[in-house]
Amino acid sequence: MNLLLAEDDAILADALCEQMRAMGFDVEHAPNGAVAQYLLAKQAFDMVVLDIGLPMVDGLEVLRQLRQHDASLPVLILTAMDSLEDRVAGLNAGADDYLTKPFDFPELEARVRALMRRSRALKASNELGQLSMQRETRSAQVHGETLELSPREFDLLDLLLTHQGRVITKEQINQVWSGDRGEGVAANNAVEVYIHRLRRKLEGAQVAIRTVRGLGYLLELERS
Repeated sequence: MNLLLAEDDAILADALCEQMRAMGFDVEHAPNGAVAQYLLAKQAFDMVVLDIGLPMVDGLEVLRQLRQHDASLPVLILTAMDSLEDRVAGLNAGADDYLTKPFDFPELEARVRALMRRSRALKASNELGQLSMQRETRSAQVHGETLELSPREFDLLDLLLTHQGRVITKEQINQVWSGDRGEGVAANNAVEVYIHRLRRKLEGAQVAIRTVRGLGYLLELERS
């Protein structure tokens, strides 16, 4: 497994590289955001541990650009700030989890392993409840019946299913839609409109799109 560690503190980076290698990762270290961007463009990674306060290009910008072409690579951000605004900023940029400095290595290891387990499980499964999806044909079914989905509806459902159980922000949705397949929706409430449409089409699928106030949406099994 390949891991990218983007951390500008040389002493902490050395300790983290040693820790990650002991976990079985092949580690590449980026001392600044520019090197992190270069490595992400040139190599395939299974995990990214990303400091927010990087020189040259800050960690949030590195993450935003990564999410424009890779929505599923697990990213754990390291931050010295833990306010609600900081957490929202990290989620908006596309983080899967965050860890506040200073931290203990056992907690870091537990969070990395949890993200890797989740990533493997999501890659292995394109199903949730009575919903199934085939990304190759851009189709989805409920109880075996094919759903009629517009391109943006499919992209939104794909994003939610890929990150099932995790909050997806409006920023992440708009990034996925940035390629625009011609539907031309530019209104501020576009995301809410598409969420409403998907909820209707997923009736009977035993799944629910839950609104997490102030953060975004997540797809989960319907609660009994």
